[in-house]
Amino acid sequence: MNYTANQLVSVDIGGTHARFVIATIEDDGSITLDEPITLHTEDHASFQTAWQDYREQKGGALPDAVSMAIAGPVGGDVIRFTNNPWIIRPALVQEKLGVERYTIVNDFEAVAHAVARASEDQFIHLTGPDKPLAPTGRLSVLGPGTGLGVAHLYREPDGTYRVSATEGGHIDFAPLDQIDDAILARLRKRHTRVSVERVVAGPAISDIYQTLAAMEGKPTSDEDDIAIWTRGQDGSDSLAAAAVDRFCMSLGSVAGDIALAQGGFGGVVIAGGLGYRIRETLLSSGFAERFKAKGRFQELMASIPVKLIIHPQPGLFGAAAAFASEHGS
Repeated sequence: MNYTANQLVSVDIGGTHARFVIATIEDDGSITLDEPITLHTEDHASFQTAWQDYREQKGGALPDAVSMAIAGPVGGDVIRFTNNPWIIRPALVQEKLGVERYTIVNDFEAVAHAVARASEDQFIHLTGPDKPLAPTGRLSVLGPGTGLGVAHLYREPDGTYRVSATEGGHIDFAPLDQIDDAILARLRKRHTRVSVERVVAGPAISDIYQTLAAMEGKPTSDEDDIAIWTRGQDGSDSLAAAAVDRFCMSLGSVAGDIALAQGGFGGVVIAGGLGYRIRETLLSSGFAERFKAKGRFQELMASIPVKLIIHPQPGLFGAAAAFASEHGS
């Protein structure tokens, strides 16, 4: 197949999977993706061999450009992954992959790029005024997953934008009531310093659940967070449902704190697969009240539109958007 200069391979690389797609950047700046292909990192000795596998699946040819969204720090001469043995040396990308242009970004930085370029129908409203995200100014983006990703983007009046990845998931957890105090006390038995990521990330549901059970004197056994999430969402366990609701409340508190700290008054966006899976609970939970509960700034918080991005592949879409931003498309 012959590819054009406005096409590239967009890749989203995590600990267990690497997702590949052909992205096309249209003349008007819009981005389209073909059908993604997911490869298991454990099935490939290196990213280069995974790239070769994908190339064979696409008929032996690929565009001469690539953009990679990577779950981990992307600075330095060597990029290493926490949960797989791959390494990437940016200086060798062109030679090893046979491409002319490339972009490498942190995975949540890519998500912020997706927020910047996604159309209005790719968002659902959570709280605040039901209006689009501000066309200019700063937006805050956060997403609970294995950890808590945090970024922000600034939209210029001329239509351009700038994205900054942050480590906002590691700010201190600030309890607001007795249940929060109990969650903090449980976590402090294992962690001297408790960050918001310990409370507002997928695995945190286990500690929230165990805390609620202890407060009610109910015996529990150690189990993985997926089982608790499942029972909390399907209505089969009222205690798990209460834990999910508490998680949503804490997410609202943290989202409000991030908006205040970053000045994300043009809008706040919740991203990630976990946020999408609990979207109905977010709407009916205490998320909105906790987001606004900032004392003297409650009126300001109530004026901020809060959205959930529902694009099916924000990492791949965002990696392509980051490439377009870097290379002037």
